[in-house]
Amino acid sequence: MVSKTHAFHVTPEKVVRKIVEAGVTHIPYLPGTERDTIHNLLTAAPELTLVPVCREGETMAIATGLIIGGKKPMVMIQNTGMFESGDSIRGFTYYARLPLVMMIGYRGWVLDGQARDSAGIYTQPILDAWRATSIPLVTDEDLDRIPEAYGIAEETGRPVALLLPDDASVPKASGASS
Repeated sequence: MVSKTHAFHVTPEKVVRKIVEAGVTHIPYLPGTERDTIHNLLTAAPELTLVPVCREGETMAIATGLIIGGKKPMVMIQNTGMFESGDSIRGFTYYARLPLVMMIGYRGWVLDGQARDSAGIYTQPILDAWRATSIPLVTDEDLDRIPEAYGIAEETGRPVALLLPDDASVPKASGASS
């Protein structure tokens, strides 16, 4: 478990490197500013195809089609978007037992017991209700779990959530502008 005094620190370049190493082919996502640095790096990665959507629930349908078509997607949304996607997660992946991996921006991450946003209060209980595996990515050492998430999703037939803290805790990429 992460200590209350632990600082979040994941390096955006290392996040993208681990995504590519995991063999991810496509990233259905909702464009936003929460993961701006990571998004810019993903866009520059020639191994990845980014698939922008209008609503987070669409990412689940697209990921389902990609999985059925033999691709390896990773949905990238924020936790509030995960709430909006609930019926799609249930309908498209949970009952079909598809190996869905989601990288979720964890807005309102509760480390010290004081949620900065109500989204932080509801994220884990919702994932628990879906019996989804949650993997916090709070340091660069945790990033080795990205490839592991696909094995867990295959084995369990349930979604796996890779949880990233707020971008405020994630340093800007080397040379990135503010």
